Amino acid sequence: MELGGECEPRDVRMDAGRLGAAVELVRSRKAAAQLCVVRDGRVVVDQAIGCEPDALFWLFSASKPYVAIVIHQLVESGLLHLDDGVAAYWPEFGEAGKRDITVRQVLQHRSGLTTVGSYVGDARAMADWDRSLERIEQARPRWPLGTVAHSPLAFGFVLAEVAHRCSGQPYAELVRRSVLEPLGLADTYLGVPYDESDRSVPIRVSGVAGPFVQSVVNRRSTREAVVPAAGMSTTARDLAALYQALLQGGSGILRPASIAAAVEPSSEGEVDRTIGTPIRWSQGFQLGGPRFVPNVVTPLGTTSSPRTFGHNGSNCCIGWADPDRRIAYAYVTNRIGRREVDVAHHAAVADKVLEAAFD
Repeated sequence: MELGGECEPRDVRMDAGRLGAAVELVRSRKAAAQLCVVRDGRVVVDQAIGCEPDALFWLFSASKPYVAIVIHQLVESGLLHLDDGVAAYWPEFGEAGKRDITVRQVLQHRSGLTTVGSYVGDARAMADWDRSLERIEQARPRWPLGTVAHSPLAFGFVLAEVAHRCSGQPYAELVRRSVLEPLGLADTYLGVPYDESDRSVPIRVSGVAGPFVQSVVNRRSTREAVVPAAGMSTTARDLAALYQALLQGGSGILRPASIAAAVEPSSEGEVDRTIGTPIRWSQGFQLGGPRFVPNVVTPLGTTSSPRTFGHNGSNCCIGWADPDRRIAYAYVTNRIGRREVDVAHHAAVADKVLEAAFD
């Protein structure tokens, strides 16, 4: 997806001062970061702070829309039906009380399969595809079917394996051939090639879990692995280009009707049992519109439109598209601190960008 050339904010009816304030908020955090803002297909902000413009950031859960797009592509092709059981495509998945879980419920974070034993166990196994699948096959759901509960890592392995079994192609090949190459996202990788590994930005994590998370995610073997729900590495510009493609009706990777189905709300005001706060989910994306969840700060922006769709990644990296304001946005960083502080920061940066739009 070739973004339009950079322009002055006034050319697309945006306020330069408020965009500058967003950039200053990013600078004030003193982390490696990139911020890219696109309006009407034209770039108004493209800043790299404390890193090179082509530095690669690990997206955490902001990776999930890529696998969701692949799933919706398979629906378009007739190879997959969202209301089929996962076990219809992957029989071994149906063991241990999981036979009734549908593909749609996985997309909506309503499968009950949030972690496979523990998040630490999932993280330790995530760079080993076969081990991750075996653990999922043996796991029992953590919550009753239909409960809203974010699945950090199992989400990606389940959907990617369904995609593999439907198409006959490994998931990494599917996402490369059907999403990255058609959109020209040359700086986006699911598994960073060895000769590009020097571009990967190490993450910094505070708190008691920090050393463990850093030791896992900063490992070269992890960055090179296929981790569908968390392991995309990219630049802010490439991430914004993905959302601009979706704003433009899919740009050949999805039909407009499929995008509309993908962003149809699946939960309104329900508390997500994993995250502990209400999240507006759809079929693979998080949604904006804070008025649907009063008194909850969303990293998509406290003034975001209800039609805004995107995904947060551990309050570290985020991308979204606002169809009402015609904005595609990506903010990637290498820092994870206290959740409430990080959420408030991301919301503040997003709000400055949203305030900058005149109409």
